[in-house]
Amino acid sequence: MFSYRHAFHAGNHADVLKHTVLIAALERLLEKEAPLTVVDTHAGAGLYRLDGDYAGTSGEAAQGVLRLLNPSNDTQPAAKKPAVPEEPAPALARYLELVRSFNRAGQARVYPGSPFITQHLLREQDKLKLYELHPTDARTLDANIAQLEAGRQVAVLREDGFGSATKFLPPPSRRALVLTDPSYELKTDYARTAAFVAEALKRFATGVYTVWYPIIPRPEAHELPRRLKTLATKAGKPWLHATLTVKSSKIAATPDGQGKRPGLPASGMFLINPPFTLAEQLRPALAQMAVWLAQDRNAGFTLEHGG
Repeated sequence: MFSYRHAFHAGNHADVLKHTVLIAALERLLEKEAPLTVVDTHAGAGLYRLDGDYAGTSGEAAQGVLRLLNPSNDTQPAAKKPAVPEEPAPALARYLELVRSFNRAGQARVYPGSPFITQHLLREQDKLKLYELHPTDARTLDANIAQLEAGRQVAVLREDGFGSATKFLPPPSRRALVLTDPSYELKTDYARTAAFVAEALKRFATGVYTVWYPIIPRPEAHELPRRLKTLATKAGKPWLHATLTVKSSKIAATPDGQGKRPGLPASGMFLINPPFTLAEQLRPALAQMAVWLAQDRNAGFTLEHGG
């Protein structure tokens, strides 16, 4: 149950998508003066070292955020390198600016997870509720958050986010964003995610609900966004669905005939009650991600919204 560690995947293409969308959504919500409560149901460790053992072992950041921060250091063969847009779209530029703010000039050693990205953006009157069950990551999250000296603004809870995060809904200000991004290591995470969002919508119909999910050859992965769209439609709420694909999901052939799994080829972000104008902000950023982060000719993006 506790084998997944996000440290191996920090800064990969899925984080680029998730955190670009999260930042854009939060900044729109924070334009209003009323306090905002953010609930993160699967917070992780909060901060990650890109030059540490975990991220170094997987190398995923090299084809994610590091490719965006240092395109000249891309290790791909010259013939396969994608054309890099001269100027990042505003939403993507904002994401890169925030990541750089956690590092010294010219360095990219630290990657902020969702808790630190969110806290960095929040104002004095806002609240952040962080859930993490993994014993090691929960201890690390506690220690990392303690360094912020944020007082009562940030609460770390070693509880099941699926089971108890709805207790904060609705918050006193009746303004909240909920981020749900489990590892999906267990197949049941897909159904639990949909059930959690359904319950949250019943409790607080005007909250902003953001769900990250992997796009992999598994029926549950393709069913989840359909279930979320149905929930939003039945509730009469607007929704937004963004996906980023960087490579084919097919198993590559190997000399031994066993085949090699491609790793995560794509991921998606589904939002219910997204901030107004978010779709038009994200479209140019997604188009650039699909070019910059492409690992083969199957790279691309989708963006749809309704309600």
